[in-house]
Amino acid sequence: PPGSPGSLAMTMVSEHAASTLIVLCAFISMGFGAIQLMFVRAVRVYDPKSPSTPLSNDIDEAKAYKLHTIYDAISEGAKAFLRAEYGICCLFVAVFSIVILLLVSIGQGSWVEGMLTTLSFIIGAFTSILSGYIGMRVAVFSNVRTTVAASRSGWTECFNVAFRGGAVMGFVLCGIGILMLYAALMLYRQYYDDPSDWSTLMNCITGYGLGGSSVAMFGRVGGGIYTKAADVGADLVGKVVHGIPEDDPRNPATIADNVGDNVGDVAGMGADLFGSFAESTCAALVIASTSEDLIEAGWAAVVFPVAISCVGVLVCLVTSFVATNLWPVRKETDVELVLKMQLVITTVLMIPAAAGVTYKFLPEEFTLTGVSGDTEATRGYAFISVISGAIGGLIIGLVTEYYTSHSYAPVREVADACKTGAATNIIYGLALGYKSTIIPVFVLAIVTYICFALCDLFGVALAAIGMLSTLATGLAVDVFGPISDNAGGIAEMAELPPMVREKTDALDAAGNTTAAIGKGFAIGSASLVSLALYGAFVVRLANSEGFSTDVNVLEPLTFAFLLIGAMIPYWFSAMTMKSVGLAAAQMVDEVSRQFNEKPELLNPDTEERPDYQRCIDISTKASLKEMVPPGALVMLAPLVVGTLFGVQAVYGLLTGAIMSSVQMAISMSNMGGAWDNAKKYIEKQPAGSALGGKKSEPHKAAVVGDTVGDPCKDTSGPALNIVMKLSAVLSLVFAEYFASINGGHGLFNAH
Repeated sequence: PPGSPGSLAMTMVSEHAASTLIVLCAFISMGFGAIQLMFVRAVRVYDPKSPSTPLSNDIDEAKAYKLHTIYDAISEGAKAFLRAEYGICCLFVAVFSIVILLLVSIGQGSWVEGMLTTLSFIIGAFTSILSGYIGMRVAVFSNVRTTVAASRSGWTECFNVAFRGGAVMGFVLCGIGILMLYAALMLYRQYYDDPSDWSTLMNCITGYGLGGSSVAMFGRVGGGIYTKAADVGADLVGKVVHGIPEDDPRNPATIADNVGDNVGDVAGMGADLFGSFAESTCAALVIASTSEDLIEAGWAAVVFPVAISCVGVLVCLVTSFVATNLWPVRKETDVELVLKMQLVITTVLMIPAAAGVTYKFLPEEFTLTGVSGDTEATRGYAFISVISGAIGGLIIGLVTEYYTSHSYAPVREVADACKTGAATNIIYGLALGYKSTIIPVFVLAIVTYICFALCDLFGVALAAIGMLSTLATGLAVDVFGPISDNAGGIAEMAELPPMVREKTDALDAAGNTTAAIGKGFAIGSASLVSLALYGAFVVRLANSEGFSTDVNVLEPLTFAFLLIGAMIPYWFSAMTMKSVGLAAAQMVDEVSRQFNEKPELLNPDTEERPDYQRCIDISTKASLKEMVPPGALVMLAPLVVGTLFGVQAVYGLLTGAIMSSVQMAISMSNMGGAWDNAKKYIEKQPAGSALGGKKSEPHKAAVVGDTVGDPCKDTSGPALNIVMKLSAVLSLVFAEYFASINGGHGLFNAH
């Protein structure tokens, strides 16, 4: 029976097993990432000590030195931008920490809880900064080595270098995220040692998710504006006006474009998915800590969500050997298939792994306190919730692949529409984006219904964790894309043989699709995370302040703010899209100016080189300036609404923002990916074909579509994930503060 010596012994053993598993998996994950880095490092680049040693048959001493110079320029540009961006983030963290300390302390009536929440916010923010910086450095380190590997015979080496570069990011990020979160939990447990205080402990740890998501917002928006300003400027003036190939060294914006791939697609995505991991885990921990049965079962039962992420890392580790050793890439057609099978195999292996952890750490039956009252749950229900999320994520990923890969009909239809001009290309792309939301939304609806019916909102949080349990693999295949894209750019700038660029283009095309799949995972998990955080917000208010768990959207105040919340993603997207347009216009003017002042740059045989640094400076200044207003909108909206209008208004705001963001994020990301791959499909066609290949009229129309899609898929679309997550986690952290103002009715005493 509970409380007996035997029961206590079992609790202690289970707690020890949980702590051992979590800490060990974190170190294994980081260690495996370090091993992958060693494999990448084994590919030699320019060595000043023996410069005459050729890197391959196609790379002599002169070209090796040129590769090294280009690599240095990209590396320095990326480091300079991130230093400036993270400087602004550090200033924000310092200021917002004071806001959290004051408002949480006022709401909770405890300076200790305010300080601990603030500390977890700082830990989450700096973990996110560290994750993004490591990802950027590894991607820059890997891209030139992928170029060198692509200059050699065969496909295996160049694929493995790019994949392992992505794996370093995936495993190191997961290891750091798990370790920092669990270290904070164990530190706080020294103060909240009594199990009856664990609910307060978990409320304090929610700052970890807020810190991660806040930095991710600036990383996603700032990096997205940077990369797309350079990309759009380079495409419009270079390819469309002057017919210069992509990444040609004569294009002034080409270095800035390649820098942008690293700061936006790598550092931004890493911070985004770290935020999803942190927030989903925090939401599950908050809800689990309200269950008396889970508290009585012991610490292992409460931290069960963290254990799921840990076994997910081990599963991803085993699966990675399939791509690099058991099923190596030997020809072009293998690339996309092997990457896709990574996701399929990881999801399949998660089923028995999740079953084992669920059986080990959860009691057979337990009662959950949620928005539908007390729910009787079992470990079997919890297992189904985790697996529903994992399988749902895989389905969303595969549907995303279908709508964004040029191997399938939708993208080929978009490419075919280019024969009649840019307008029909854009119309077809818009239709594809809207249509691509249908199946993912049905999947999310089914997963939400099943998990809620079984385990209330704890089940929804577990589904989000299940979807993110394959995070290490998801990041590996996602970062594979920008590494390959950069490798192709470096090959073009170093004027390596066309064979090298053909290889990197094939890797990049597959990488575009896997990046779209990664965005699908990110959007799906973000919607479940947001709903779980929303539920945790409602439950926290009910438990600490006596509010009802019933949210009636037909209440006039709630419905009014539901409409406003649904408008927020459009307002946010308008700001980010316009920011890209403004920055791109500056880039277009600068590129045009350089071509006009140095007309010899248009000569294919010229040795003249443009002023790359000027374009890097334009992207850096524009992105740093333009990333602040959208971030302020998202962070201030729930704070202002909760302070002035109260809890019921926040309910409506969150409901509208979540529902609207999901649809917009999916459609924008997929239409952008489709336009990009439609362009690549046309570029693969021979000159005499119906689509005409490069420099044909359909190709020019495709470039226009790709340019329109760039900010959709790489700036506004992905950042909408953070809009819904950040709004929800902010509300959760400041729940008691909102409740403390006129009994939860705000300064205006709204009803």
